[in-house]
Amino acid sequence: MNWLLVAIGGAVGAPLRYLTDRAVQAHQGPGVPYVFPWGTFTANTAGSLLLGLLTGAAVSSPAHALLATGLCGALTTYSTFSYETLRLAETGRAFLAAANVLASLLAGLGAVFLGAELAGGFGG
Repeated sequence: MNWLLVAIGGAVGAPLRYLTDRAVQAHQGPGVPYVFPWGTFTANTAGSLLLGLLTGAAVSSPAHALLATGLCGALTTYSTFSYETLRLAETGRAFLAAANVLASLLAGLGAVFLGAELAGGFGG
């Protein structure tokens, strides 16, 4: 039955990631050249924060399957992150590619630890 919860969470998380990316791009305004993958960065950081909150709260196994594995798994996207980093490097923006890797790693880890701390999961 957990597989169904994962599928339901994923069915919500994937469109949420897409909509997050589009909202961030729309906020940048029309005609703004692609410089940095802020949409993916935002979705991945938000998903990491939510995953930290869920982990710190020690939710039940069914809730974990639905929200952590399903929703957060689909909301965050390693493949798009990898593609966008490669795209930056291939178009001569190696500094931005490296910045994307470093910023994504630091923001993701920071967000998951923050979420767990806020939920009382670390020493709370």
